[in-house]
Amino acid sequence: METTNKQQIKQEKTYALGNAEVIRFKNNTCLCIGTGRMGLALQKEYFEQLKLVQENIGFKWIRGHGLFHEDMSIYQEYKTDDEKTIAEYNFTYLDLVIDSYLELDIRPFIELGFMPKAIASGDQTVFYWQGNVTPPKDYANWNNLVAATLRHLIDRYGADEVTSWPVEVWNEPNLKFFWKDADRQEYFKLFRETIFTVKAVDSRFRVGGPAICGVDDVSWLKDFLNFCRDEKMPIDFITRHLYTISVPEREGRYGYPKLRPLCKACSETDVSREIIDSYPEYRGIEMHVTEFSTSYSPRTPLHDTNLNAAYIAFLLSRLGDTCESYSYWTFGDIFEEWGVPFTPFHGGFGLVANGKITKPTYWTFKFFKDLGSGECVHRSDEAIVLKKPDGTYRGIAWNVIASNSASAKESDTLRLSFTFEANAFNSGVFNGGDYCIITKTVDENVCNPLKIWHDIGEPANPSPAQRSLLRESASPLVLTQRFSASQNSSSTPKVELILGRNALVYFEVLPAKITSDRGFDYERAVNIAFNDE
Repeated sequence: METTNKQQIKQEKTYALGNAEVIRFKNNTCLCIGTGRMGLALQKEYFEQLKLVQENIGFKWIRGHGLFHEDMSIYQEYKTDDEKTIAEYNFTYLDLVIDSYLELDIRPFIELGFMPKAIASGDQTVFYWQGNVTPPKDYANWNNLVAATLRHLIDRYGADEVTSWPVEVWNEPNLKFFWKDADRQEYFKLFRETIFTVKAVDSRFRVGGPAICGVDDVSWLKDFLNFCRDEKMPIDFITRHLYTISVPEREGRYGYPKLRPLCKACSETDVSREIIDSYPEYRGIEMHVTEFSTSYSPRTPLHDTNLNAAYIAFLLSRLGDTCESYSYWTFGDIFEEWGVPFTPFHGGFGLVANGKITKPTYWTFKFFKDLGSGECVHRSDEAIVLKKPDGTYRGIAWNVIASNSASAKESDTLRLSFTFEANAFNSGVFNGGDYCIITKTVDENVCNPLKIWHDIGEPANPSPAQRSLLRESASPLVLTQRFSASQNSSSTPKVELILGRNALVYFEVLPAKITSDRGFDYERAVNIAFNDE
């Protein structure tokens, strides 16, 4: 079905559906989503953005930093009359955060970090909000903090509930910014102390690490697995991160990177899976990507673009091959690693811009949520199609056009055609009746709030009317077209999509028998003539 008729078609690809062998595809898009530090969950706008995401997409887990940061106020100390230091724990804010998560039917993927200042061995911090990234002075204090926090959660929410929440030890310890000196042996000690502490609280807890990113990740992962094997660590899953850009060129507050080509987009996760499976002890163990996106910087305008949405669609079609979950970083733009953003479109990580404006990549996740599961009958570099258990079809197509690609100069617009077996709609749920093709299009013309914001002058603080306009501009174009299976009985049924530059299109093919009300005639209703008398 054509979504526009004004574009010159410069690429055409046709795929036949129905005779291919079963294609492996695991759609775990909605298992986990990222967030900023946990303390931000106390803000109204944060809650409203997460509510919007949960109502329309619905993630199972949420993972972020700062559980033990000062703004959560969990770790406290006081001195007795004889100057003895006593630790105590304040769970007031933690309860408010977890209660708000459960209200929105989402649970924490617990990241244990950063270090409370009172028990930290140093004063090195990261981010605008100064999360401490040094080991504990005394691991007993750390272990007691971890155990007390988990026991409190169990007391409040029940052991069956809380032990179903995954537990990850720290964040990116292979970077000196997130772990002092990127000290492997010290991290391994932290992991050993922590996993045994967590398992002692309840052995049902599932614990993993090392949450590495793509810096010296091969040797880190091998050393970590060797350590776990040699020390007989009861590890339940492996975690890592995935970002797909070069080091950005800086201009003012912003960064402008280059993207990794699609053929190399998942290379890091592929290699990690191979390394893990090379160990007999860990072959097949779950790997969770607890952060992924294009850019690792919260000031990269790429995040707000249609290119980002199309590129992420490709990743979502592939990451389930090697990963149990893959957590997009992040659901919303209430986020302060580099400080409070100056404008609604500042290249933030979120699916939702401040002001509850959905970005194009929001729709990538919504479309994969609606795609769901089923028999994968097609997967290529530009599309995925499923045959649903009820016999209908759903698919997503994308057209990634980077500015330096050959297609950017010669063939921006792509026509994709999917042909079915000649009798595909003459039995089953269709049974020879009429059917409808629904398309929802997100592209640079019909769902591009970044362009609208630019065109109205890039207001740093949009007025209520401007915010309303931006929200209105952030919805897909929905089109439908009816067909008759009987008319197509002697020809091959076909779905045709036209995708402009960095377009993303969701489509459904479903039965659509007309059941008109008495006296209603659609053709007469839409073809009213003037009375010439």
